[in-house]
Amino acid sequence: MNVVAAVRRAIKRYELLNAGDRLVVGVSGGPDSLCLLHVLLRLQEEWDLQLHVAHLNHRMRGEEAEADAAFVADLAYRWGLPVTVGARDVPALARTHRLSLEEAARQARYTFLAEVAAQVGADKIAVGHNADDQVETVVMHWLRGAGPAGLRGMLPKTMLSHYHLLGEAPSGGLKPGFSMEREGPWLIRPLLGVPRTEIEAYCREHGLQPRFDRSNLDTTYYRNRLRHELLPLLETYNSRIREVLWRSAEVMAGDVEVLRLACEAAWARTVQAESDEAVVFDRTAWAHLPIGLQRGLLRSAVVRLRHSLRDVPYEVIENAVEVAARGSVGAQASLPAGLTLSVTYDRLIVAGPGVAGPPPDWPLLYDQAPVPVAVPGITPLGEWQLEAQVLPSDGWERTAVELNPDPWQAYLDYQVVQRMSSGALYLRRRQPGDRFRPLGLGGHRTRVSQLLINLKVPRPWRDAIPLLVAGDTILWVCGFRLDDTVRVTEHTQEVLHLRFSRVDDER
Repeated sequence: MNVVAAVRRAIKRYELLNAGDRLVVGVSGGPDSLCLLHVLLRLQEEWDLQLHVAHLNHRMRGEEAEADAAFVADLAYRWGLPVTVGARDVPALARTHRLSLEEAARQARYTFLAEVAAQVGADKIAVGHNADDQVETVVMHWLRGAGPAGLRGMLPKTMLSHYHLLGEAPSGGLKPGFSMEREGPWLIRPLLGVPRTEIEAYCREHGLQPRFDRSNLDTTYYRNRLRHELLPLLETYNSRIREVLWRSAEVMAGDVEVLRLACEAAWARTVQAESDEAVVFDRTAWAHLPIGLQRGLLRSAVVRLRHSLRDVPYEVIENAVEVAARGSVGAQASLPAGLTLSVTYDRLIVAGPGVAGPPPDWPLLYDQAPVPVAVPGITPLGEWQLEAQVLPSDGWERTAVELNPDPWQAYLDYQVVQRMSSGALYLRRRQPGDRFRPLGLGGHRTRVSQLLINLKVPRPWRDAIPLLVAGDTILWVCGFRLDDTVRVTEHTQEVLHLRFSRVDDER
């Protein structure tokens, strides 16, 4: 393989570079980063590149790590390139942030590279990940139960702001005032399609003498176990397993891009409102989406509301999708980072604790004064209306009453209603101490406030739920529960049919 030609193809295919780019190159001193720096130096004039070498001492290997830093500094000097050498106490960072050594080293390294890029005014950072690293990453993600986005592995080009960094930490984080959203550079991987064997051959061919990192042989590290134990075992089943896995990652990356575009289109059709605190989906539009898009939209909502999240567990998303599909009004599902999916009559709301999101699309009562209900007739309620009909004994069916699919319509025993109200019905807001006998509780009385809490109605909207009353008696907590007293029975003759609808509803 011609490594320089392969890098040229990657640069053009993935638009990794623009002419005149200022580029920070992460150089550890190993074969991958040494090869990368040498190739970029050969392409420097062709692309008018301004290269800046960056090396981080993780303080994990004592004198060997010090020697690596000195090697990179000397190499940059001999090749006529500016260099920044830094150090971070990665074991201390791992303890402070409760991370594995591998994860702490990764976050420290990317944080350092971001700092250097900000200092020298670079908008791109190049690192030496190769095709074998990609294969190991795909296997690692697969073993952890990743979905399509994880199984595509690393990307040739991605924003560094998509990664976890250490933040403003005295032990080696970003400097105060640095903003990843505003200043975060692109991370590029020009060698991602080049196998490790080709990189090592390139180094030999050009007389490059990389440093040897003994920690790469330590199989107590998860990635090293994959590299030295699992992948060689898989090669006994398929000698070309690395090629197969790398190709699968390429295919998956293309599929994820298709899914991303489909999710963007579905987002535009399905999201009713979006803010920094909540995302509101139209429940009907949601129900018509394939489950794959439902999963994708939920993940997108979580990531938009919690930018720092790196992983969203499969089980959590599946439970939320199930609640969205089958949950009754008021049902909730827990999501990561304190978020919750809440089900309303016509919306699905993803929000944090105490955040109700925009008002649900319900006929809420914002005025304090009771509203007389026309029976029969239509009672206007702003954008909504309440239609009341009295159905004679031959004008209704018991089955239709029992299978009522619409929580905003109700069937009441009209003779019982007349005895209780003398014909006068009102809609009003909730009052302190309100009680009634919810249908299905065997005639037991309960507080309206407790019912709404149990049904997980968001606090800001509980007071605005309309109550149908006759005098002081609550007949219907509209949209949620009838009073047991006015239920339709086998002795019912006339039925009072009530239905809320929008003024422009054509049903």
